[in-house]
Amino acid sequence: MKRQLALLGAFGILIGAAASPARGAEPATGFRGEYIAEVDAVGKKLLDLANAMPADKYSWRPAPGVRSVGEVYVHVAGGNYLIPSFMGVKPPEGINRDMEKTITEKPKVIDVLKKSVENVKSMAAGMSDADLDKKVKAFGGREVTERQLMLITLNHMHEHLGQSIAYARSNGVTPPWSEAGEPAPAKKS
Repeated sequence: MKRQLALLGAFGILIGAAASPARGAEPATGFRGEYIAEVDAVGKKLLDLANAMPADKYSWRPAPGVRSVGEVYVHVAGGNYLIPSFMGVKPPEGINRDMEKTITEKPKVIDVLKKSVENVKSMAAGMSDADLDKKVKAFGGREVTERQLMLITLNHMHEHLGQSIAYARSNGVTPPWSEAGEPAPAKKS
């Protein structure tokens, strides 16, 4: 019985720690909680697809002047740092406009993408519900709410996930999350 109570107590501590908010804000519930879950879902798909793409395909592009596979993932990471910067979240050293051309090796691309997804999630976890309506200047002085910037970030991630899926399929790579559900090719009679 004592052991069961100790396990229940330890479980309760773990649950409480997992629900603890970052940087002293209240737990991410409502819109912020849903946003974090959506960023987590699209971020996982981006990372799964980035891992599934062969390293030698990271320089593949569908046409001249169009972003390569690796450049798309680094572009997403850049957005995951740029957009929160309008809300006062400082990007780490080395995050700049040139990184699409300088971060090209698969492990480095995946690392910057992974860290950028965590950046977006911690930004949302560290703000308050009241911050959602706070107006900030972004994109050349346009006034928007922090909620709008969060939606722009999520839309940006989804837009480039779709692009990455097309790139993957063009290179014979099936998105890992859909492999089990892929129908067999139809046989010609």
